[in-house]
Amino acid sequence: MVGSFAQTVESKAGPAARGSLYSESSYQALTSDRRGHKVGDLVTVIIFENASASSTADTGANRDSNVGLSISTPTFNKSAGVGANSDFSGGGRTQRAGKVLGQLTVFVREVLANGDLFVSGEQSLEVNGERQVIKLEGHVRPKDITELNTVLSTRVADAKISFSGDGVLGDRQRPAWWQKLLGLFGV
Repeated sequence: MVGSFAQTVESKAGPAARGSLYSESSYQALTSDRRGHKVGDLVTVIIFENASASSTADTGANRDSNVGLSISTPTFNKSAGVGANSDFSGGGRTQRAGKVLGQLTVFVREVLANGDLFVSGEQSLEVNGERQVIKLEGHVRPKDITELNTVLSTRVADAKISFSGDGVLGDRQRPAWWQKLLGLFGV
């Protein structure tokens, strides 16, 4: 009984194929560097962007003008004067701040002639009907990639990072078409 079961299993599986587990094209030693360095490799970018800008302007202008006219004779004495005063002062302040924190694993798309890597990728996340998309592309020096195969976004040259969202909240934060139209007329 046992012999027939073993023959049935062997006949279904077929004979073992000859070959090697070693492939020269994909071999990587256990002690080798695991950092991304060729096209198709993955690199994790730690996005830590903190930007702020502030601008202040103060303006002041004063102007005084006076014109006088006087006519005098022994029997007639009249004088007249016109004066104008203009005073203007104004000020303004603009302040803007932005912060983006996240992690994004991107592909090495190209190895440049100087050895730098062109990386790009995107991540899409949907929560409660809100879709958020993070896109990143730029150039990375291999020496900036850590032994954990990560690189800070501040080390990505020509970085293009976009973070956008679509959904009910995103729609509510954009002005309506009629508000944009009124804005064109300064209303």
